[in-house]
This record gives sequence, structure tokens and C-alpha cells, in this order.
Amino acid sequence: MNKIVAVALLAILTSGCATQNYLVSSSEAPNAVVKPSAEKMQTFFVSGLGQEQEIDAAKVCQGQQNVASIQTKANFINVVLGVVSNGIYTPRQISVYCK
Repeated sequence: MNKIVAVALLAILTSGCATQNYLVSSSEAPNAVVKPSAEKMQTFFVSGLGQEQEIDAAKVCQGQQNVASIQTKANFINVVLGVVSNGIYTPRQISVYCK
């Protein structure tokens, strides 16, 4: 029993969050102080294998020239849901930042 708990704890501690920033017309990545103009959870199944989801950032920011950056990330809750479902359900967060 102790080995199972130790392995589970090790798996949780070594898993991490992942963030990708796409800088469209901004020179630096958004930080915790800046609030996103739009935020949405995207749903993927089977670790997102062969799946795509889109968000129209130009529509959110009222024009392509107003899009500063787009950020996708897997936060702690997303990682836990992926681990609990054994990779069948793997959500990700997407945030759009406008100028």
C-alpha cells in the first residue's frame, strides 16, 4: 500500500502545468497582473490526439490588429482531470489578450 501511495505522490509531484504563449503583436508574454479579454476551457479526448479547437481572437478583440497574444495552458485542475481519466478527458485553458 505504501508503494502505491508513494508512486501516486511522485506522479503528482512530477507532473506540471504547461503554458504556451503566442505573441501576435506584443513583445512580452502576459503576466498574472494582466487579465485576459476572453478565457475558455477547451475539451479534448484521448489526449487531444488528432483534434483541433479554434477561437476567433480577431472577433474577441474587435479586429486582428487589436490581438496582443494568445495563451494556452494546462493548469493543476486540467492535469488532475487528465490523470483521473487516464488521458481520456484532457481539457486545456485558452486566454486571449487584447491591446
